[in-house]
Amino acid sequence: MVEGKKIAFLTLGCKVNSYETEAMQALLVKAGAVLVAFQEKADIYVVNTCSVTNMADRKSRQMLHKARKLNPDAVIVAAGCYAQTADVTVLKETGIDVIVGNNQKKEIVSILNGFLCGKANDRLDIAKETEYEDLSLDTQIERTRAYIKIQDGCNQFCSYCIIPYARGRIRSRRQDEVVAEVKRLAQAGYCEIVLTGIHLSSYGQPAAEETQPLLALMKELNQVPGIERIRLGSLEPRIITEEFVKTLVELQTVCPHFHLSLQSGCDSVLKRMNRKYTTGEYAQSVEILRKYYENPAITTDIIVGFPQETEEEFLETVAYAKKIGFSKIHVFKYSRRKGTVADRMTGQVLEDVKNDRSEQLLSVEGVLSEEYRKQMLGTVQKVLFEESSRIDGEVCQVGYNERYVRIAVKTEEDLSNRILPVRISEAAQTEETLFGELKEGFGA
Repeated sequence: MVEGKKIAFLTLGCKVNSYETEAMQALLVKAGAVLVAFQEKADIYVVNTCSVTNMADRKSRQMLHKARKLNPDAVIVAAGCYAQTADVTVLKETGIDVIVGNNQKKEIVSILNGFLCGKANDRLDIAKETEYEDLSLDTQIERTRAYIKIQDGCNQFCSYCIIPYARGRIRSRRQDEVVAEVKRLAQAGYCEIVLTGIHLSSYGQPAAEETQPLLALMKELNQVPGIERIRLGSLEPRIITEEFVKTLVELQTVCPHFHLSLQSGCDSVLKRMNRKYTTGEYAQSVEILRKYYENPAITTDIIVGFPQETEEEFLETVAYAKKIGFSKIHVFKYSRRKGTVADRMTGQVLEDVKNDRSEQLLSVEGVLSEEYRKQMLGTVQKVLFEESSRIDGEVCQVGYNERYVRIAVKTEEDLSNRILPVRISEAAQTEETLFGELKEGFGA
């Protein structure tokens, strides 16, 4: 039985994985297990794996091997996306004992207890799963910002992505369960929540109006006492309609920070990626957001070096990024993923070309991000302080405003988990940070 056992976790990949790890930890602690750091000698090691790229697969295998080396006699558990997609024989070669696939994490206690009693566990066929996995949290590692998983699975089948095979079809958490968790977190002292999912825009589908379930949830969460900020995770641009944003802007807790996944600023590349929008439609979504929100932060992801991407197509993406004026771009070099359509495409781009394009776009990103931050000089920003940090040799209290810009105040006073007005006075030269002073009347 897991009671009294020392259990160590390692999480790879996205915020959804992080949420699920914390939920599994909570279940095991409730069952009497003792959590220890991954580097310590443990009785059981759980690696919550990622499979978004071949490199992620490799990292997952490396960490499973590492767990075995840390304690050759321990029980090694592979959980998550790589555990779901990898061939079982290949998984066994890493020295694992137990596989916990997606939609099985809520059963972590019974699976481990079963294994310790000599009972084998079978991996689910994720493609056939229709029910949302019931995982929840009362508290989280981060004290100021709580991530809440409300959706799982994806039906989009972008040509480069393995996630629909790792996570299965779209499934959504019941609205009342989400609201109940947010209320518990608010009572525990959290004032900002971030809604996450594998394909957040599909929350509540199928429904007559695809945006309505998410809006209905947002309306409920907007009323939860103690919650001062609601931040949305990555959204598909098609969800940004006039009707959607007109309703959203009325909810005072919603942050004017929107991460709209782009992937390419060239229509021919978007078509090869099997993305379901054009650059024109994406621009319309951004225009709607800027119509209703004052200077919203528009952030995105862009992949460079996708199969057959020409220099001209790449330059279209660069020009498009400048045209939109993103506040932040997460740049990724295309990574082949076995099992996807893109992996079988001809015209794979050379690594040195990918590297060069990544550097070019990152240079553009740096300029756009700096320009966006500098617009805040002289303004007063509401900052949710999170931690103390030493910047340029001085102790600062650091946090983020509603638009997710990092802001620091030079003081040794602990301001954590407080939202305070800060007048922005300068921009850091070496970090993506703005400096300011607490507005008069709000001393530490």
